[in-house]
Amino acid sequence: MTPGIGFALAAMVCFGASDLIYKRAAMRGVDGRQFAMLQSWVFVPSVTAYAWLTGTLDVHWSAIWGALAGFFLLVAVVNFVASLQSGAVSTTAPVFRLNFAITVALAILLLGETLNAAKITALAATLGAVWLLLAVPRAHSASVDMKSLTRVLVATLAMGCGNFCYKLGVIAGASPETMIAAQGWLFGPAATLLFWIERRRFALTAGAWRHTSAAAIILVAGFILLLHGLATGYASVLVPVAQMSFVVTALLGAAIFHEPLTGRKYLGLAVTAAALALFAAS
Repeated sequence: MTPGIGFALAAMVCFGASDLIYKRAAMRGVDGRQFAMLQSWVFVPSVTAYAWLTGTLDVHWSAIWGALAGFFLLVAVVNFVASLQSGAVSTTAPVFRLNFAITVALAILLLGETLNAAKITALAATLGAVWLLLAVPRAHSASVDMKSLTRVLVATLAMGCGNFCYKLGVIAGASPETMIAAQGWLFGPAATLLFWIERRRFALTAGAWRHTSAAAIILVAGFILLLHGLATGYASVLVPVAQMSFVVTALLGAAIFHEPLTGRKYLGLAVTAAALALFAAS
């Protein structure tokens, strides 16, 4: 079995749960900038306290990769939550979680990780799944669909680059906890500044704290688990496994939010599950 696969599977569960919380918050009127800011106010002290209490907070130059990951994460969160305001979670979450294709490509091209037949087939299946999952109900207007699609594609690209930064950080010697803390140290102030520039005041949507706090705690666990896996395993294998959370998210999204699951979407999810198996076996 691939080293670190257990950590990646546990991270997958955390990321799937967070996507459902994002959708619930978007439905309650919490915009992307507000969500990112409030999430950071819980995320940053939580992960910093965890790293300090466990003796794993060891800041040196390699933690800069964590800060860069924080920048990409901010771009991803703001755009992903915005995409959910007009798009179905059963479509946007799968597309967003396919950010691993970006990470895999970077790991193979820049780190020299193995490119074998299983990975090639898995990547091809991933592209096919994207095409299948981008199907939208005809009742939605083209303008709304394109706006949601553009935001989720920006989020996907940013998250893929952020995941690659995690691998570069642990290769350089940073502990997973230090990497996530450094990510938060940039993410938190930047998210707060972004919100202030837009609003000029801290007016919050009712109930926003409940959703953002829950998402923050779950993501702390998810990111730490993923980085522990990356400390021993290949990014081109573990990141795809962790990001396959969208299979569960799409199914639960259809059940909880009554979003339509067409035959095309079911086929896209099946193709994605096949890609997961190929990545795990490679």
